[in-house]
Amino acid sequence: MNNSTIESGKSIAIISYLTIIGAIIAIFMNLEKKNTFAAFHIRQALGIFVSFFLIGYFIGYFDSWMISSAFYIFYFILWIYGFLGVLQGEMKRIPLLGEQFQKIFKNIE
Repeated sequence: MNNSTIESGKSIAIISYLTIIGAIIAIFMNLEKKNTFAAFHIRQALGIFVSFFLIGYFIGYFDSWMISSAFYIFYFILWIYGFLGVLQGEMKRIPLLGEQFQKIFKNIE
């Protein structure tokens, strides 16, 4: 991937990590340009947000602050890892879940 592709997709990729609404907006922004760098990070960010809400729903039933705190810290670290990948212009998959996010959201281009 060349630098022009990375630089043109960086702003869309950054938007995708802001919130789940940002990820949805980034999907629509990338429909015209079809930037592969942005699409990669949109899939990663969308995966982080969707899995956070799905798993977080069940974590909420635990009555332990240690479990819920560990959950929030884990997802915050995943988010930071992905966001730093955008800023550095790298297509690094998020540990543990990144490969699955790429497969699940493969239709997002």
